[in-house]
Amino acid sequence: MRAIGRGGQLLGLGLPVLAILLQLNQTITLAQMLVLLVSAVCCFGIGRIVEGYADRWH
Repeated sequence: MRAIGRGGQLLGLGLPVLAILLQLNQTITLAQMLVLLVSAVCCFGIGRIVEGYADRWH
């Protein structure tokens, strides 16, 4: 459970970098980049919640 939470957090930290690189290469539009950034925040938040529950149960 803790590994899943940590993975979500790492995904949340990696998505903004990917979104910025793709937008700089003009592979995606600005709207698509914003969707990736919002998704990153959600992944990080959910990952933190899952990791917190894993710490509580362990």
